[in-house]
Amino acid sequence: MHLFYYLLSSICIAASLLPLIPHQHWFFRIWEFARFQVVIIQLTVLVIGLFFFEPKTVIFWGTILISFGFIINHIVILIPYTVIYKRNTVKEVAKDSELISIISVNVYQFNNEYQRLIDLVNEVKPDILLTMESNQAWENALTKIENDYPNFKKVALENTYGIHFYTRLKVESIKVNYFIADDLPSIEASLLTDSGERFTFFGVHPPPPSPTEEETSKERDGELLSIAKEARTIKDPVIVVGDFNNVAWARASVLFRKTSELIDPRIGRGFVSTFHAKYWLLRFPIDLFFHSTDIFIEDFKTLRNIGSDHLPLYCTFFINKKVDIQEDELETLHEDDLEEVDELIEKGIEEDGNRPTVAEE
Repeated sequence: MHLFYYLLSSICIAASLLPLIPHQHWFFRIWEFARFQVVIIQLTVLVIGLFFFEPKTVIFWGTILISFGFIINHIVILIPYTVIYKRNTVKEVAKDSELISIISVNVYQFNNEYQRLIDLVNEVKPDILLTMESNQAWENALTKIENDYPNFKKVALENTYGIHFYTRLKVESIKVNYFIADDLPSIEASLLTDSGERFTFFGVHPPPPSPTEEETSKERDGELLSIAKEARTIKDPVIVVGDFNNVAWARASVLFRKTSELIDPRIGRGFVSTFHAKYWLLRFPIDLFFHSTDIFIEDFKTLRNIGSDHLPLYCTFFINKKVDIQEDELETLHEDDLEEVDELIEKGIEEDGNRPTVAEE
């Protein structure tokens, strides 16, 4: 019993410590995903130890103290992503534009249940649909929606990084960016609402650090921060959405938020976890969404499973350029942060070995 208790406590302590180490190898970065699961296990072990463990030695109390410190650290990091965290209310904000709706979903390339997504799109009728991991087979299946979504950009790839963008909104321009690698596309579109409000949409899907994918987070971090720097320069309202392969509270996501000067709608709303669709206890919020201060979120949630390992992410929003109540939700990008951002982007490009073409119209 004693051996099992100390073993489980040690694993929890290690899982809490590793994400604090600023190393981009997957072995360190992957633990950022499981903070919620780790803190639940750590709390359970701590309570069991306090009530049932005897004798309570110096080693025991040392283990309790370290565990308690990491539990507090987890809670401080996670509490903003719960409904008890205070956020600005937008209920009384007037709409300059009509409501715009988005479905963003990693379809899982090897999922052939195409009709489930098509049925969902026909039911929800979003203004924008972004699909990731969509290959030629998915592109062929989605021709069924093109009468309703006449504006699109298709990048069918068989490497699990295909990306497709469909919209019923008026399009001023659409391009495909390759910031880090020539096989890692992202979408950038300048769109107009029916009321004439212009906004810029980014759709992203960088690779994850994992034993089966990229050994490090270099390409992922470099791609996301390249988009963050690009978004920062845009004066129109901005939306960035996609499978970030990163959780909202991770260091790279926080740097993205600071660099882009965008807001994470999960703060004050809840985790809205999307992956893994089939395993509730192992579900993490890795399909992320960020927006500028002149965009106001009305609905933000997941939709039903379409046969993928990701749940679709759904959001409705409107634009109001006259109200600045969200300005105080922005975070300051310090000079040290900016140096880190530039360094991570350069590491991402070097990791791939080839400097990519910037954009493809």
